[in-house]
Amino acid sequence: MLCQNHSPKTIFLTTFTKFSIGRFFLPMRYFAVLFSCIWSFGVSAAPVSVVAQYVISVGGTIIARADIDLRDDGSSYTMEMSAKISGLGNLVASGSASINVSGTSTNTTLFGDDFTLQTKSPQGSAKVTVSFIERNVAAFFSEPPQPPRLDQIPLQRSQLRNVNDMLSAFILKSTQLGPQVCDRTFNIFTGVERFDLELRYASAENATSARTGYQGPVILCQLNYIPISGHYASSEITNYLQGSERILIWFAPVVGSDIFIPYRVLIGTTFGDLSMVLTGLTNNNES
Repeated sequence: MLCQNHSPKTIFLTTFTKFSIGRFFLPMRYFAVLFSCIWSFGVSAAPVSVVAQYVISVGGTIIARADIDLRDDGSSYTMEMSAKISGLGNLVASGSASINVSGTSTNTTLFGDDFTLQTKSPQGSAKVTVSFIERNVAAFFSEPPQPPRLDQIPLQRSQLRNVNDMLSAFILKSTQLGPQVCDRTFNIFTGVERFDLELRYASAENATSARTGYQGPVILCQLNYIPISGHYASSEITNYLQGSERILIWFAPVVGSDIFIPYRVLIGTTFGDLSMVLTGLTNNNES
């Protein structure tokens, strides 16, 4: 599902979570992907149940759709994501991916305890599972196993502490709509790669498009990608993302809660913008 040149296909399949399993990739971020006022904020004691729909495009052409279902009771949560890649000529192969994660809900974020990713494509299928105990990696494996390469940066045990899975990290919590939404660092382990994403506040904006699943205030954050281990030193995508200054994510608040979800993700490429946009939002708290 991945070709090794610097094409829209490789950019699409790696950037939303910078996640690879050999030839099999998850197109989400936010990630999904993936992986956020005029509403009242505050730590919500009531359970949260939200379903969000996203479209993913390259240069304005839709190439994938993703749905995320989040249920959070304030102390624990479950989240499911499903994505379908429609394909685009020889640029993007068709396929599907699903994520199931459960974990601990705190006042500031969600921390995964059990994470499972499954992907399918014409070339075959793959599965990755990761177990966390108190934010530390307890076990992980992938099927089929990823063949070793000499240029792969080895994982260190010390790097697998105080980390999160790649989907839970992008559901934020904040009692205010302001710079503090962005001022944080994601320490992410995908089951294959370990990297950090540093967020910094860029601006407060207002989403007005009727074609999206949300209209209202949003917070724009700029992301800085920092590879740690598990990646290939010769990877063009890793080097491209590490040097990019145009990785942006807008977060939108979920009414009746302290939760922020991604409203839009944008990564500038030489082939056009790689974008993920929220197109539908069902908030069962409003029922």
